[in-house]
Amino acid sequence: MTSVIGTDSLRDIRNDMMHRVEKSALDFLEQEHARWSALDREAGATIETIAALMRSGGKRIRPEFCLSGFLAAGGDPQDESIIAAAVAVELLHTSALIHDDVFDESAIRRGAPAAHVKYATRHRDNGWRGDADRFGESVAILAGDLALGYADAFLSEAAGARPSVLAAWTEMRTELQIGQHLDVVAAARFAGDPKLSRTIAQLKSGNYTIHRPLLIGAILAGRPDLAAAFETYGLAVGEAFQLRDDLLDMFGDTDTLGKPAQLDLERHKMTLLLSLAIERDPAVRELVERPEAEADGLQRSLLASEMAAEVEKHIAGLVVAGGTALAGADLEPGWQAELIALAHSVAYRDK
Repeated sequence: MTSVIGTDSLRDIRNDMMHRVEKSALDFLEQEHARWSALDREAGATIETIAALMRSGGKRIRPEFCLSGFLAAGGDPQDESIIAAAVAVELLHTSALIHDDVFDESAIRRGAPAAHVKYATRHRDNGWRGDADRFGESVAILAGDLALGYADAFLSEAAGARPSVLAAWTEMRTELQIGQHLDVVAAARFAGDPKLSRTIAQLKSGNYTIHRPLLIGAILAGRPDLAAAFETYGLAVGEAFQLRDDLLDMFGDTDTLGKPAQLDLERHKMTLLLSLAIERDPAVRELVERPEAEADGLQRSLLASEMAAEVEKHIAGLVVAGGTALAGADLEPGWQAELIALAHSVAYRDK
């Protein structure tokens, strides 16, 4: 058991590990870019897409939870396997972001042109043949697939000492893909279904963002017994994370978010927030069911319904539930408080 208890010390250790994660990922991508660009100047394009997105910032929530699960379970901060696992979960997220922007026709990601937009512009600027938008989408899909392949490679490296981590990784990947599919279907149906929306939130947020990264960290530390506590915590905090995401999209602004605001409404995505509002308020349901449903009208209706205030109360309850789930868990000193602090940070973020 570690003797380090102070919150600042815990965070210093995790921050140092996060720097190693960043360096490992970017050094690898730089080497891969150099290797493939030597073959052909265009061969490194998809790798540069991945690297550019990682260099552009991001919240790094998933590797943070992966590292936290490992340290809370008593893992050695010098163990390189957890660094590889944290790189893997961030590359998986990078893959999902690139694909998401194609699915959602989102033009901006982290304040810059999304990958498919960037390469469509390049196609036009070079006067190449064929459809520029289709070209951009093709490059983006390939880049997302390559990021997923790299994620698998890093996870395989991490799993050397703990092969059982592969099962959690496979489940995480599967849950993400199924969640993505259901998200696309829910947008096409555009009918209020809180049960389906909550299932999507669990698969894409509760499991993929928090629960599985925590579990992977715990398994690598030799503590699979923490699975139940981390699942309960992850599902509660993950739903809070998703509801905050929905609120930010609904009422935020593009400059702050670094991606288009109100995009979920414009793309008719049946978010958990909107689904709950439809269930609660007939006026919202009536607006949604109109063929010409518009984002502005839905936004005004949601404001008038005071749904945001109700969701804030629900988020607060979920954060409390997440902390309660850890009450009986055998964690390293200081880590129950730190995981509760992390729950607050993701549930009350401003972008």
